Order: sequence, then structure tokens, then C-alpha cells
Amino acid sequence: MKAQSKVQTACDITIGVDHGSLRLQFPSRHSPLWEALDGKLLKGKPKYLPLGRHGYKDNPEDWKRASALAAQMEADLDHPEWEKLFDPTLAKYGIGGGKYAKLADVLQYLQWKETKVEPSTFADRYLRRYSNIIKGLKWDKKSRSFSATGNDISSLPANRLSAEKLLLSPYNKAAIVDTIRALNEAFDRGQSTGMIKNAQNPYRNLHLEVVENPKEKYTSAIGVDGEILEWWQLQDSRQEEECETDVRFFTKNERDIIVRAFYESDKQNERKAAPLIEFLFLTGCRPGEAFALRWGDIFFDRGYIRFSKSYATSIKSTKRTKTKEIRMFRITPKIASLLSNIRKSQSSVDLVFPQVGGQTHSNSSHSLIWLGKVDKKEVNGKSYEYHYPGVVTRLVSEGKISQYLAPYHTRHTYITLTAHANKSDTSALLLLAHACGNSVEIIVKHYLGFDKDIHLVEV
Repeated sequence: MKAQSKVQTACDITIGVDHGSLRLQFPSRHSPLWEALDGKLLKGKPKYLPLGRHGYKDNPEDWKRASALAAQMEADLDHPEWEKLFDPTLAKYGIGGGKYAKLADVLQYLQWKETKVEPSTFADRYLRRYSNIIKGLKWDKKSRSFSATGNDISSLPANRLSAEKLLLSPYNKAAIVDTIRALNEAFDRGQSTGMIKNAQNPYRNLHLEVVENPKEKYTSAIGVDGEILEWWQLQDSRQEEECETDVRFFTKNERDIIVRAFYESDKQNERKAAPLIEFLFLTGCRPGEAFALRWGDIFFDRGYIRFSKSYATSIKSTKRTKTKEIRMFRITPKIASLLSNIRKSQSSVDLVFPQVGGQTHSNSSHSLIWLGKVDKKEVNGKSYEYHYPGVVTRLVSEGKISQYLAPYHTRHTYITLTAHANKSDTSALLLLAHACGNSVEIIVKHYLGFDKDIHLVEV
């Protein structure tokens, strides 16, 4: 979030013209700040700040003023104590009073919140989902663009009236509840730091009754770069949040059936993913950790695999593991054979488990081969659905396995089967917990449960 300190030989904030008015263009080192202020990602594009009535291209005095303004803003942003000097309301620079004056307190909250949550969570929720709801923007699938809903509260005072207007937003009710919670936290944060004084929190005790609506389960949402994620993709893209506590698992026989089905598939992308699926079942690592795995993380000579990072689909980048720890996983004979065969076939590729085209796997690509997808098309005004089931979906429909479970359950399957096979060995359970980034208490409580065959000794 912080602007980088850098000695400048010339001002890097340049002046341009747009529709007859002057505007400032900021260098990329200032992008994180503007992304927080605007509530959206720039995705590599420059940030433009229109000067509006403060700068006309045909007025020489406005050019001089714009140059001085650019130099002043850059000096503030690149100063070691830029947070004290830079005014996020822009009033200091004579161009305040607009939307940035309303977001000054939120900026401080975002700077703090970014240090408390995962980068993927911050980008997906705080910079995109909550911001769009507050600005009253909703994605239109037909036009593939955002449209205004009439529920924009971003420029309104933070009071009960604007808070209650949020309740009328035409969004998924659960998303509105999450947004209200974030605003409540932001307001409390502003009060505790002294940024907000003599005002009551309008979001506290603001309740929204969330009624279970079966249709909402099948609604789409917006993913990275404005792409539409349909319900069957969302089901697994949320897996790390929802499936972490759902510890259902496949039986050993079902595990083997699934792995074999991937290897024997007549679809190239499914066969290509077969080693990845087998690896997930053999290690219990989280899918993102396998997506990010590189050959530099495999130590054949020492007999270990290093799990130090995870690929996050929402930010299209690697991040630290969920527990922020580096785990060393012992290479078993089965894993050694699997990795050796992969290495022989793709010695020039750095990723251990690339897709067919060499790209990194993601939750959406993983869901496609595992669950499948449904295409919706309109022909002569009629809507048609075309189903393309994935490997596990096909196995369920064919009666070869008992139930559908999301890809994340490869982890629960490994931990459950291994824990039960070693339940009488405390040292083995400790090793399992360490290897999977868990604790013995969690394994005993959630994966082993209690043994129904054991009887209490009468006292």
C-alpha cells in the first residue's frame, strides 16, 4: 500500500489532455494507493486524475498550475513520511470535495485490513465485491459490463439513511451482510483511531434477515477481470472457505477409481491432470499448494517436498501457504515414482503440474475437469443448456462412486485414511499433523472422531 521512496530527477506524474481538460497521470509505483482509494484494481493501466474545471488545455496558467500540482503531489507521495503529508481527500491540493473526501477514513481502514487478510481475499472482497456493492454496480451478463442499480451510497454521508439504503441493494443477501460487516468494522476502526469523532456507527445493529433462497445458490458472480463465474464454478472456487470444515472423504476404493478415471480419460486435459489428482490424494496438500509447486521444491536427494507457497486464483499470483508456514513433506515410494515419471516427460517445464498449454492450474480449471460446466446459449429467443460433466461428476452419475465431493476433499481423504491407519501411533499422528499443516487435536477431533467399538470401563 505504501508509496515507494525514490529520488526523482524529474516529475514522473505527467500531464495530459482528455476532452479539452487537463489530467494527471501517475506512475505505477503509486498504483496501490489509488487502487485502495478507487476500490478497484488498475490491472497495469495508469491512474488518471482529471482536473476538470481546475485545468483547461487552452489556458497557459492552468498548465503551470497543473505542473506545480504534479510536483507537489509527487513530493508528498514519495516522501518517507508520505502518510502524514499526502491528503487523500485532495483538499490540500485544491481539488478536493469529490469522492475522495468521502473515502479518506476508509483508506486508513483498507491499509490496516490489507495486513490482516490474505492478498486474494483482500483483492476479491475489499477491492472488488464490497466496493461494487457500495458503488451500486452490478454485472450484466448480456452486455458484459457493469450497470448502475441506483443504490450508490459511496458519495453519501455515512448515516443511518445511507446504511438502510444498502439493505435495498439488488445483490445476493449474504454479500450485503458481509459488506455491512466490513463497513461496521471500518467505522469502528475510524472511531478507535480518532479519525471519526462525535458520530454514532450507523452500521452497528443494522440487521438483514437472510432467508435461504434456493435460486441464489445457482446465481453467477463476477471473478477476475470481469469474467462471469457460474454457480458450478463458484461451488469449488469457495472450497477453501467452506470445505475446510466439511471433512467428508472418499473411501480408498473410490480414491483409486477417481485416479484411474483421470488416467484413462479420452480427454487430453483430464489425462494431463491425472498426476496432479494422484498427487493431491497422496499428500493431502491444498490444491493451491500443488498448483504452485515447482521442481525447485522437490528434493529427491533429501527425500522431501517443500510446500512454501500457494497459487491464488483471485489475484492470479502465488502467495504464502494458508498457515504462513513452510512444510516439509516426506517423499514416499509411490510419490517418488509419480514425480520421477512426470520429470522424465517434462524436463524443460518449471511447474510440476502445468496445464496442457503450460499455464498454472487454477480453481476454475480444476473445477472444469473435476466437476464440469454448463453452457447457456440462446437460439431464436429460446435458452438452451449444454452440460459437460467432469470426471467425478460422470463417476457419480454412473454409480461408480457414492457421492460428489469438491476437489478440496482430496485433502480430507488423505488425512482421514492416513489417520485411521495410524490411530494407535501418537508419533505418526504428530508427523501427519506437521506434514499437512494441522494439529493432532484437529485430526483427533475432526478426522478420527471416536471409536464406536471402544467401551468405557465401569468404575
